[in-house]
Amino acid sequence: MGKSDWFKAFPFVIVAINILIAVASDFESAFRAFGTTWVSSEGVTLMGGWHNIFNGVAGIINIACMTGWWGIYVSKKKQDMLWPDMTWVFIVAYDLWNFCYTYNCLPTHSWYCGLALLLAPTVANFLWNRGGWIQNRAFTLALWCMFAQVVPSFQDYSKFSVSSVNNPTVNLVVSLLALSANVLAIIYIGYRAKKQGINPYTHEVFRGTRDFEHALSRVESIPEEVNHSVVAS
Repeated sequence: MGKSDWFKAFPFVIVAINILIAVASDFESAFRAFGTTWVSSEGVTLMGGWHNIFNGVAGIINIACMTGWWGIYVSKKKQDMLWPDMTWVFIVAYDLWNFCYTYNCLPTHSWYCGLALLLAPTVANFLWNRGGWIQNRAFTLALWCMFAQVVPSFQDYSKFSVSSVNNPTVNLVVSLLALSANVLAIIYIGYRAKKQGINPYTHEVFRGTRDFEHALSRVESIPEEVNHSVVAS
């Protein structure tokens, strides 16, 4: 991957597609049953309304919050794929959006595939694997999906099953939080990009920040142009 620069944008493409699929689910609920309920193909009762539209828009903005597409590196121990520009700004905005998606579209699973599954890679990124959030997210999501497919009764029928309240007011509040977080994130990214005079997608907009530098210090080989720009910042 280090020798194929075009391939470095692949993580962005995969995450963007994944987000768009979820956005489509939110918009589907709004289209099918705005102001009322409908039953999904999995037999789950879902509500349609403004909360779906707000969170769908938040998801689209969240895609634009992924910066430094070509800033993908290998860690010194060759164990982690690092994306230094994916700092807390994106992570918090993503977590709020994705939790709202599970709350809106997967109300019987939002505790596990929403809150718990989002906290796992986020805690790891902030405490011991800085810059490795995207890899942590992929691993934990894959493990959960395999477990959920093999033992579906755990989250659906056992004493450990947890469902959201499916209350339109609560859904609306959560969606507004997700939308607000993503709007603030994209504004901050735009501010940093303009201040530095760079394209935030072809360049790393968070270079010089503590999160970026911490993640970059774990990189096996730092490109000379990145190293110089960080020092200059």
